[in-house]
Amino acid sequence: MKKILKWGARLVFAAAAGVFLHYTLPQHDIVQVVGTENRRIDFGENSMFWASPDSGTEKRSNRDVFFIQTKMANGATMVYRNEDTGWDWPPYFKFDSQNLQAEAAGAVSPNSDPQYYAITHYGWRIKWFSIFPNAVALKPVAGPDAYVVPWVSAAILTMLAAASLGVLAVARRFKRRFIQPKLDEARELAGDGIEGLSAAGDAVAGQARKSLFSFSRWLDTFKGKPRH
Repeated sequence: MKKILKWGARLVFAAAAGVFLHYTLPQHDIVQVVGTENRRIDFGENSMFWASPDSGTEKRSNRDVFFIQTKMANGATMVYRNEDTGWDWPPYFKFDSQNLQAEAAGAVSPNSDPQYYAITHYGWRIKWFSIFPNAVALKPVAGPDAYVVPWVSAAILTMLAAASLGVLAVARRFKRRFIQPKLDEARELAGDGIEGLSAAGDAVAGQARKSLFSFSRWLDTFKGKPRH
């Protein structure tokens, strides 16, 4: 049961991290821009899926939002919102939604002569809750079969994986060197009855204090030497 709970917690954490990254990291779609519009939006329960107002404007319960209407080569349609992210999360530092809207308006092409663009965005399209992905950039491509290599997402995922492995290695080393020996000793003492159990508790508590002190000293090794 303990192993099941442990693996269940790991799976829940991994799923939550995957959902978070899938929403936040940049994605690329190859689309034909078919229209643009400016629509007044009243924010409700889905307000967390909308970005901040355009840079320099006041935050209100409703405001105008830019939208970019597109169509993919297979005929599927996709609508993107075009909002500034400013200094908020996710950290795209986007302040040029009006410029992007002008680019999208100039990129509109008819079905008889479609022109394709790579639109970079983050977020999801959920029709039932009126949630739209937020467009970040728009670039022309050769055709509907063009492919954009997700270099930014790959680099971020690589750094996150390396950092996670590093933290895991440090935690395992710390447990092996400082925690596990005293836990083994505590188990031996606990077998001697009440006195042994008390001694085991004292041993674990003492080792915990020593471990925290040792960990603090280990962190201090990364600090630079004081200047004279």
